Amino acid sequence: LSLLNKLDKIDAGKARDFILSCQNIDGAFGGMPGAESHAAYVFTCIGSLKMLGDLDLVDKDKLGLWLSRRQCPSGGFNGRPEKLADVCYSWWILSSCYMIERQQWINLDALKTYVLNCQDADDGGIGDRPGNEVDVFHTFFGLTALSLMGHYNLELIDNTYAIPVKTMKKHFPHIYEKEN
Repeated sequence: LSLLNKLDKIDAGKARDFILSCQNIDGAFGGMPGAESHAAYVFTCIGSLKMLGDLDLVDKDKLGLWLSRRQCPSGGFNGRPEKLADVCYSWWILSSCYMIERQQWINLDALKTYVLNCQDADDGGIGDRPGNEVDVFHTFFGLTALSLMGHYNLELIDNTYAIPVKTMKKHFPHIYEKEN
């Protein structure tokens, strides 16, 4: 609805209130009130609040700390504490950090190395972890993360919509008019 400039078709206040009810004491979000915080839900909640114009209701430092603590010694991110790193979180966490302007809290060089270590050097594609089978899902999220980090002259991708910025500006100019 945001892309279509039709947010007026929903009760934005109820949507905002539900999203905020999913926020936990650690500053992150679960999939429903009381559910464990998870990076994928953080991305959807933060993105939705940004689209609604309510991102100012989030404690960005507290959330940024939770997100930055998802970076593992390998350089990759896990989606929740005590789990293994997975390339898909490279997008969900890094884009969330960009939305709340806390990307400087991430070791981008270590993240880039992790994503590239998950690439199949012979056939291309990116898997969830180094040495694992590649798939479209993890390839997409690995490339979007590399784009956010400005690597390899990849087309810059919008950190909220996962659409190239050039395409966003051409087809959805109202999104960028609100931000400027």
